[in-house]
Amino acid sequence: MKRLALFLTALTALSLSACGLKDEAGNTAAPAVGALASVPPPAGKKWTEVVSETADGGFVMGNPDAPVKVIEFGSFTCPHCREFAEASSAERDAMVETGKMSFEYRAFVRDPIDMAAALLARCSGPEPFFPLSEQLFANQNDMIGKAQAMGEASYAAIVAKPVGERFAALAQGVGLIDFVKQRGISGDKAKQCLADAATIDRLVKQVQADTAKFDIQGTPTLVMNGKVVENAASWQVMRAKLKEAGL
Repeated sequence: MKRLALFLTALTALSLSACGLKDEAGNTAAPAVGALASVPPPAGKKWTEVVSETADGGFVMGNPDAPVKVIEFGSFTCPHCREFAEASSAERDAMVETGKMSFEYRAFVRDPIDMAAALLARCSGPEPFFPLSEQLFANQNDMIGKAQAMGEASYAAIVAKPVGERFAALAQGVGLIDFVKQRGISGDKAKQCLADAATIDRLVKQVQADTAKFDIQGTPTLVMNGKVVENAASWQVMRAKLKEAGL
């Protein structure tokens, strides 16, 4: 429990990570290549339905052998991430359907409400992860509005609760438990996911590891084939980079 408390202290510091800053690490995406060949999905499936959890705690959809592999580091409380999700989802899925690109979403948790949303997004496992994540982004304004209506004193009192109660209380306060109940996750299941200390620990440590590896300055940050794509917080820029890569 002492070790977990230290990770949660780190989480408070991580909440200061910026939403929407552009990458300044000097990294670039892969060089332009010719058009890539489409790859058919498994029989009876679409590539967007082939979803699995990654070793790094994200969720990836698409052809596991796709020549273009994209990772988005995003936050459910970041307005720029919501805008990126809204702008990209249809074209992103179309690219994944070709079998040329896989797409991983990895939670870059910035604050306690973000942690609650990230825990609920993964609560039912891989298959519903991407549709539920898009719905959580669409619900962002309502969630943030409810958080602001709590007031600072109430919010601070919830954050001071023991780990096993904290994120469930936050999720209840910002309407997320009712939100996921309407999408097939029971209240008991939601509270179980929100009290999962091992997953909380894992997500915090993964944010620390990804920050060190990719020098993440803000969200969303996009990585293509292992390299950060500069200034790709807008879908317009990222789409152009993907076209250059052969999609």
